[in-house]
Amino acid sequence: MSRARGPRGPRGSHAPSLTTLARRELLATLTPDEKRAGCTLLVGVSGGPDSIALLDALARVAARERDGVRLALVACGVDHGLRAEAEAELRLGAELAARHGVPWVTKRVAVRPGPNLHARAREARHAALLEAAHEASAGRAGATLVATAHHADDRAETFLMRLARGAGLYGLAVLPPREGHLVRPLVRARKADIMTHITRHGLTYASDPSNLDPRYLRAKVRAEVVPQLLALDPRLVEHVTAVCDELVALRRDGVLTPSPAGAGRRARAELDRLGPSGPRKMAVALPNGHFATYDRPAGRVVILPGPSDTPPSRERTPPVTASSAAPPPTRPPRKGP
Repeated sequence: MSRARGPRGPRGSHAPSLTTLARRELLATLTPDEKRAGCTLLVGVSGGPDSIALLDALARVAARERDGVRLALVACGVDHGLRAEAEAELRLGAELAARHGVPWVTKRVAVRPGPNLHARAREARHAALLEAAHEASAGRAGATLVATAHHADDRAETFLMRLARGAGLYGLAVLPPREGHLVRPLVRARKADIMTHITRHGLTYASDPSNLDPRYLRAKVRAEVVPQLLALDPRLVEHVTAVCDELVALRRDGVLTPSPAGAGRRARAELDRLGPSGPRKMAVALPNGHFATYDRPAGRVVILPGPSDTPPSRERTPPVTASSAAPPPTRPPRKGP
């Protein structure tokens, strides 16, 4: 573990502060009932810069109560038992929580080394945070939510990782501002906003070397892919955020849904019946009025909206259906000038 303290920097920037960004996003995700009754917010803190900044920003939001919303904060750190430095890293979060008068809870989980370590650690961490949230809600009125420190750069990286692995539109609706009990108040903040907050308030944080380990896909995307794309367009993260927001809205409205059982099989069976000379794609109508397209080369099912005559494909062109499987007649060449 390496520790760092941001030097206290000057104030006076025209950009919204991280506290303001967190407050806006949190208020946008709360329901009217949650705003009226107040809620308990369990903040996941690892000791890294993102979660340290999140805890500090939310503590400042809760202290102001300028919006009439009562927030009761509880901070929670999860020790996966994988790194000896974890205890000292969590201590940084506990010290910051004590400074703000926020209760601190440590949860310990057992994650064995092996394949998919990061994914398994993430699942164990989420389960531990849920358990801590349930315990924190005992005897308290209002809802209990879990806040994590995912930010806009995380969202862009996750989007690119999913895209590289062949995710469809439903799977690309990554890291929404709210998923049930889970809220992400920093989802519209950039990593630079977080580091500015760290510097401005002189916060101490820990750096996890595994975040730079090229053996992990996220580290490779962060170090190699994102810089190349930012060189093409510095607004990459902003563009990805806009796309994710659109996909999240479509998913929320039921337009994008997980592939229904049998939809892909029906489309694939129809393609097989037409033979190798048939179309590369097939669309199957679904009961909700949308369509499942099966892409023969990619072997992928995608759920898409559209009218029955021309349901759009991934490439925004009409996929071929059984009724239009035959190639269109060709026009004879024109003779003469």
